[in-house]
Amino acid sequence: MKVRMWGVRGSIPTPGPRTVRYGGNTTCIEVRADDGGLIILDAGTGIFPLAQSLLGALPVTASVFITHTHWDHIQGLPFFVPIYIPGNTLRIHGAYDIVSMQGIEQVMDVQLQYSYFPIREAELKAKIEYRTLTVGEPLPVGDATVTPVLMNHPVTDLGYRIECNGKSAFFTGDHEPWRNIYAPDDPEHADYQAMVDQRQAELDAAIGPVDLLIVDAAYTQAEYPQKIGWGHGTYDMAIAMARRVGAKRLLCTHHEPTRSDDDLEQAFAEALGRHPAPGCEVLLAYEGMELVL
Repeated sequence: MKVRMWGVRGSIPTPGPRTVRYGGNTTCIEVRADDGGLIILDAGTGIFPLAQSLLGALPVTASVFITHTHWDHIQGLPFFVPIYIPGNTLRIHGAYDIVSMQGIEQVMDVQLQYSYFPIREAELKAKIEYRTLTVGEPLPVGDATVTPVLMNHPVTDLGYRIECNGKSAFFTGDHEPWRNIYAPDDPEHADYQAMVDQRQAELDAAIGPVDLLIVDAAYTQAEYPQKIGWGHGTYDMAIAMARRVGAKRLLCTHHEPTRSDDDLEQAFAEALGRHPAPGCEVLLAYEGMELVL
């Protein structure tokens, strides 16, 4: 199984000289199963250069798994060039939206309206299929298996565990660890903490021991108190998760858009300094990064 990072930035694309080393595209990850099957995790702007790389080997069959429908994770879908070419197939998977009360089929319908885009969904030439997922239900994709797991974010967010011939990877999408909303001296604190601990234990079990753990690590430990409830984690939280689940490698991604390459490396180094023995290899994601499991 091979993993390639095409977009590692969070919230908004950040092109320019300050981000040239790590990249300014928003989230998109290519996973190749052992049989060559193409799995795409999220469709941020990183899906555009991925699409360009596919045009020399048509037809394309791709299974896209959307963690959630915030713009930085779907804004590249209309620019996935194979959808305009007959003979290609795009299978889009994602969660049921409890706000709109629709399945993942709305993800293209909303974007491809004349008010926002000059091409309608009915004009696409490729075959487009939609599948709204059930949490915890494994889905075979060629010789790989993808299992959706419910994460913690202001909207429904699915993490994905991918297994292929004894190797495994897990991508959290956007995720903020659950926390106790009550002060320690509040009578509600103990019961709420028990619930938090249970939810964390269930998530850790769903992630399980994994060869590669890809985690939203948008903030530093110092920044987090001002970002509570925004739905993102820190480097320290990512390392703690990797320790709990027994990850062999941890890849930190969803980089804060205001952070330059130099700032990013400094923040990452400071976090590693607080965890001199993290228990696994800890890496900082960059565009073009390739890992073989």
